[in-house]
Amino acid sequence: MAVSANRLELLQIADAVAREKSIDRMVVIEAMQDAMEKAAKGRYGAETEIKVEINPRSGETRMWRLLEIVEDIEEPSRQVDLKFARTKSPQAKVGDFLTEPLPPMEFGRIAAQSAKQVIVQKVRDAERDRMFEEYTGRVGEIVNGTVKRVEYGNVIVDLGRGEAIIRRDELIPRELFRYGDRVRAYIYDVRREQRGPQIFLSRTHPQFMAKLFMQEVPEIYDGVITIRSIARDPGSRAKIAVTSNDSSIDPVGACVGMRGSRVQAVVAELQGEKIDIIPWTDTIADLVVSALQPADVAKVVLDEQAERIEVVVPDEQLSLAIGRRGQNVRLASQLIGWDIDILTEQEESERRQKEFTERSTLFMQALDVDEMVAQLLASEGFSSVEELAYIEPNEIASIEGFDEETAGEIQNRAAEYLAEIDAKFDAQRKDLGVEDELYEIPGLNAAMLVALGKEDIKSVEDFAGCAADDLVGWTERKDGETKRFDGTFKDFPVSREEAEDMIMQARVRAGWISAEDLPGEELPADEDGEGFTEEEAV
Repeated sequence: MAVSANRLELLQIADAVAREKSIDRMVVIEAMQDAMEKAAKGRYGAETEIKVEINPRSGETRMWRLLEIVEDIEEPSRQVDLKFARTKSPQAKVGDFLTEPLPPMEFGRIAAQSAKQVIVQKVRDAERDRMFEEYTGRVGEIVNGTVKRVEYGNVIVDLGRGEAIIRRDELIPRELFRYGDRVRAYIYDVRREQRGPQIFLSRTHPQFMAKLFMQEVPEIYDGVITIRSIARDPGSRAKIAVTSNDSSIDPVGACVGMRGSRVQAVVAELQGEKIDIIPWTDTIADLVVSALQPADVAKVVLDEQAERIEVVVPDEQLSLAIGRRGQNVRLASQLIGWDIDILTEQEESERRQKEFTERSTLFMQALDVDEMVAQLLASEGFSSVEELAYIEPNEIASIEGFDEETAGEIQNRAAEYLAEIDAKFDAQRKDLGVEDELYEIPGLNAAMLVALGKEDIKSVEDFAGCAADDLVGWTERKDGETKRFDGTFKDFPVSREEAEDMIMQARVRAGWISAEDLPGEELPADEDGEGFTEEEAV
């Protein structure tokens, strides 16, 4: 390999490599320049500063050495004195660099091999950068490829301009691929790694199904029909909720297609995975009824704060609602994003009877009334002694068989019971060392202070440092299942908003913030009567 090699040949090599590797031609030329510089340093010395330039139009190659102009020469291979430099360039000064052209040279076998390695490495790096940039922009797309090899259950796919991997857990169960098989998959991630960019494909991702429907259903591609949610048990069953932006188009019918042609095309790609297509609605109760099909639903009870749904079904429909190994209810829960509890009508009746008995017993013991009075109160929907103590007297007096005197007596007994309970909790609070000042925070009572004391929250400062999650708990959703973590106030009917308000009040009393900083407060006015900006107020 020689610097004086045929100019046209150099450019032809650069063009051929650029086309083959799908990279920029200038990247190849720069790699050649770097390779020549490295080879030249092997001849003139590694410490020598050498530059090579290849003209991308003509292929002409120039090589020169850079020499730093100094007062006293310490490195002859890299430096030249000012006197000599001015013989070459009268304007030269200390700190400048003098360029000294070098003659064409022939590279030996070792130098040529070294140059080749530099070019190969540079081209490989450029190819990796190109592949990363190309496929990063394609995350969320479906790609077609050919199986190149299978390693420990992972499928390596040739995409034509790069390799991708489908990990074993991203394959549909019982799916088998061999060398040369055509495969279609969803790009869900592209990462830079030491061995180059890694493209990760999936055939189990919910969006893989969404993209397949987009290819088969023109209305989805055009945006007339929207896929709102998907839940999959890959290879077995899936549920998909769709809605239409055009009232004249049935979203379910459009996805099914004539004689099921559209949905069957998706089913075939997913190895026979059964797909339930349901219409989406913003009414959660109606949505859960559709999601649990083919089971019939008798009753739906929502707990919006906990995002939990209690569904009552006829006794003979229980197994159908739950599904094989819980599949039907699990997919419905994933589709909606809420937890679903399934009860039979008999189980619900037994539970209601148990709750009725517990409330009746509570009223008998707390209010010292007979069983009939306690049952009347429970049947009217009263669930706690607190409710009886603070409700309007006429609501109790309106119960058949009750009068104002009876209502007043019941409320007096309820208040006495609560005062007695409160005194017991207050004694426990003092034993735990919880400060009296916490009583000044609206919403806190003695029972709550005992619960706080057990968690070592004993002062206003301690309480001010809490988060709402610490008090009311939180939920975490993973793999379609929701796990509930209880907070300190798990036994009290405190909402997240109420907990946040209590914490903010504690922070005001602790001096961490001012009352003006509380949400909803107006900003104070400045001396001119104009309001401060938020930054000025803080």
